[in-house]
Amino acid sequence: MRFEHRFEPGMPLYMGVERAGLVLHLSEHHGDAAPGSTVYAPMKGVHAYQAELIGKNYGYGRPGVEEQPWGDVMQVHDPFGNRIRFCEERE
Repeated sequence: MRFEHRFEPGMPLYMGVERAGLVLHLSEHHGDAAPGSTVYAPMKGVHAYQAELIGKNYGYGRPGVEEQPWGDVMQVHDPFGNRIRFCEERE
């Protein structure tokens, strides 16, 4: 976790997480994003990251990697229907 902020206890959380130089800002605040939003994250090593996630044996999310004309894509979902699409783009 990079940072965490609440205006006071019990209020919505705003936080940042970071991995390998990618920083995501996550918010519980009403109106910050509509359920069903998608974030596109270009990256290197999508197959290794997918293997790491599968290795955690999490029963509710075991993403695969799909080959697309523009790159290899792995999509993960949160409980609210939002998606993060990690893509190792082709040259």
